[in-house]
Amino acid sequence: MAVEAEYKEQIIPDYKDNPFIEALPSLMAPDEVIEKLAFYPQYNSSERQLESHYRIHMIDRMFQVFQPLPMSIELESKIARAVRQGYLSRNPFGRELVWGFRQDYYRKNNINLSADSGFYSSSLGFTLIGISGLGKTSSLQRILNLYPQILVHSEYKNMHFSVYQVVWMKLECPHDGSIKGLLYEFFSETDRLLGTNYYQKMMKIRATTDAMMTVMNQVVRNCSLGLLVIDEIQHLSMAKSGGSEKMLNFFVNLVNNVGVPVILVGTPKAIAVFQGDFRQARRGAGPAGDMICDRIQKDGVWDLLVNSIWRYQWTRKETPLTPEINNVLYEETQGIPDLLKKVYGIAQAYTISTGKEEITPYIIKKVAKQNLKLVQPMLTALKTGNVREIAKFEDICMLNINFNGFLTRTKQSITLDLKAKAIKKQEKEQKKEDMMDKKKEAVLKLIDLGFDAKKAQKTIDKMDYEQGNENVSINSIVLDAIKLLTDGEKKNKASGEGKVKYDASDIRYIVEQGKKYNKSAYESLLEKGYIKTFQNDVFSFQRRWCSELFSNTISR
Repeated sequence: MAVEAEYKEQIIPDYKDNPFIEALPSLMAPDEVIEKLAFYPQYNSSERQLESHYRIHMIDRMFQVFQPLPMSIELESKIARAVRQGYLSRNPFGRELVWGFRQDYYRKNNINLSADSGFYSSSLGFTLIGISGLGKTSSLQRILNLYPQILVHSEYKNMHFSVYQVVWMKLECPHDGSIKGLLYEFFSETDRLLGTNYYQKMMKIRATTDAMMTVMNQVVRNCSLGLLVIDEIQHLSMAKSGGSEKMLNFFVNLVNNVGVPVILVGTPKAIAVFQGDFRQARRGAGPAGDMICDRIQKDGVWDLLVNSIWRYQWTRKETPLTPEINNVLYEETQGIPDLLKKVYGIAQAYTISTGKEEITPYIIKKVAKQNLKLVQPMLTALKTGNVREIAKFEDICMLNINFNGFLTRTKQSITLDLKAKAIKKQEKEQKKEDMMDKKKEAVLKLIDLGFDAKKAQKTIDKMDYEQGNENVSINSIVLDAIKLLTDGEKKNKASGEGKVKYDASDIRYIVEQGKKYNKSAYESLLEKGYIKTFQNDVFSFQRRWCSELFSNTISR
């Protein structure tokens, strides 16, 4: 969790000579962000041949896929700006930090502060509002994980500098909806990260909310907190928190007095929390602007998301992604990423368990209807576009947000083709690896069948299955190779290729030549003198001598 600080040369002049900024990871271009955030777990098409009870468990792997979307890229850019801008006014070698500690001391001891406190917050906090299931929390967590949570400083430019820097802290709004509960969670998380005991002290003295906020100011400065994220902000209750004005003061204090950027994350239901005075007076967003994230529209972003998970398929029969299936998936999930993964996963489990082993539009509709019963009223409202029905569900209703007034979103242009090409490249590489494994198995089978290893390997290497026929089986490869091998032998025999050229005195040459004149091997070799007859072999003299001797003996 804690990492030794390493200082990097800064290109932007504002960020130079600030150890808190120089120790942060380098700024990244959008394509680098995509590469860092994206996660595609390992997948091998051969897994589709396993037994059904194994494959059903493998479906859960698909939920690990993280596909960066335009929302993710914009969010990373805002966080990168926020954490650095927040440190500008809290440079440990600058006068602003000293003014901040002085301010806290005066406030704690009820000493009147001068009009000019000497501290000017440079932080760029903002609000992230998005419907449930959009992936706000997962995107946020993956982006935060790009930064080490704790940096340990010991020396900076030959100066002794012993400081713990907490780069970011993420809190979840308590379900009781009180600001005091949120403060307790802050102290608890600080104790977990740094080994302190602030939580016990606050509980022991039963500190008031105002007292805890003052202590929080000091703790934030002591640990050099770079970014505070408060998730599930819709849990805050105006009644238990003392009304919207008190909540407004609480969040504005975190940004303006403490100087730490605060990111508020929640569903559209959180808008009700910030109605009234907060709409006009909120200054925490800064020039970075807020983010409003509605469900994904049926466009290139949706196609990118579907393509990123479609390759994770464990049915025996691979189902290609067709426009019809794409449309059905959108119809049944209404562009909500979380529901997309669930419907796709459930559809696979259904087809595997029933033995159908193929995904169809009918099956997708069936499992969506049977397994998404709790959200069907919301989906129906989104499908029909009925304003009154949508307004009933605060977690998905974006109707009460004035995009041109209350929250201004700064759009960042993202080239989706960049990641789409990366996905296709990864799929192609995976298919190549699968094909190589199949070809290796095919060569071994050919050798078992008696074919020459070198010829088998050479034949398999020439066979190209990369264009649209990647799902060919090992047996099919073996059969195709056998056909090529046998056809090649026939051609060689017909053309005379592959035959060894023998010398004219070689008996094999003599026999082959004799066949042309219908002579047997014996006749051809006899004619050339390679076979000795009884009459003219080397022992003929002895036989004649013995014969004459036997005849003379009889005549006597």
